[in-house]
Amino acid sequence: MMATQGENMTNEGEDARLESALLQRVLDLHPTRVNTDELVRDLAGEEVDFAARDGIERAIRELTGAGLLHQTDDGLITPTRAAVHFGELLGP
Repeated sequence: MMATQGENMTNEGEDARLESALLQRVLDLHPTRVNTDELVRDLAGEEVDFAARDGIERAIRELTGAGLLHQTDDGLITPTRAAVHFGELLGP
């Protein structure tokens, strides 16, 4: 079954909200580095379903691809210098 344009806009909106929340959380925790599991628990709670985990992992990939997050070889996630600077410009 194909999604309608309205459903796509809703999914895009949900993805954007999750990316925003995830980036804000990583900026709030900075300079502490966290891994994916810690971010999943932090954003979705202890009893997380596949869809919630998948959404967070997708958000990490999108933000990494956009140059706002960096994931080290050992799986730790940090904001990039650009993301930190942008966060500082936005203020508290």
